[in-house]
Amino acid sequence: MLRSMYSGVSGMRGFQTKLDVIGNNIANVNTIGFKSGRVMFKDILSQTVASFTAPEEGTIGGVNPKQIGLGVTTAAIDTIHTAGSAMTTNVATDLRIDGDGFFAIAASEDQEVPYLTRAGNFTVDAAGQLVTSDGYFVLGVDGAPIVIGAEVTAFTIGQDGRIIAVNADGTMDDTGMQIAVVRVANPAGLEKIGGNLYRVTPNANPDGVVDLTAPGDADAGTGNIISGQLEMSNVDLTVEFTEMIVAQRGFQANSRIITTSDEILQEVVNLKR
Repeated sequence: MLRSMYSGVSGMRGFQTKLDVIGNNIANVNTIGFKSGRVMFKDILSQTVASFTAPEEGTIGGVNPKQIGLGVTTAAIDTIHTAGSAMTTNVATDLRIDGDGFFAIAASEDQEVPYLTRAGNFTVDAAGQLVTSDGYFVLGVDGAPIVIGAEVTAFTIGQDGRIIAVNADGTMDDTGMQIAVVRVANPAGLEKIGGNLYRVTPNANPDGVVDLTAPGDADAGTGNIISGQLEMSNVDLTVEFTEMIVAQRGFQANSRIITTSDEILQEVVNLKR
């Protein structure tokens, strides 16, 4: 069989993967805190037909190696952690991180390593706990779930993550609660687990652990919290549709390679007639 046929197959597989990622990006264009993905390719190990020879000055010149490529494969599927645009909602529990960092989320109080998210569409449940839309706890800098209190009727959240209760007479009391922000050394190394959540891996942070820090911490490099706003998806539809055209034409071209290779094989078979 011709090498070109297998190269064409590998190209079609690669562009199919690219279309899968593009489709997921477009599907999540309005998902809060979503980060778009991209596919990077690399060539497969080439077959060496003839090796190189070293030159000898005044005797013989050098000869370059002769190699035939065997196709393409996926090198990486990256997650692009650029900031999405801000959407103002004026809801006190809608939070956006202005800068680097993630909110720390836990499914239970005894969870050792929290999940991370950039989606700040939180709510306060009947017990006064600040939770996600799936009922997971939002953690404070002390590692405990944020509990505003069922008796608190109004509150504000400062840029430093501190929750201030507003009393009936207009006075304010510090609840002692401060929302945590986690900065990750390599955000691209986080593992997506669905529900706008990421799991920390050893390639994201050393030993797969996280440090809960205060928002706006200059030493930790965390961003401030903006209450009443949400971070939208960072998907750029212009880029996605352009890449969709590139992937479609690439897939089409590789399918043509297979068709042409098949026609050549047909001619070889017909030599017997």
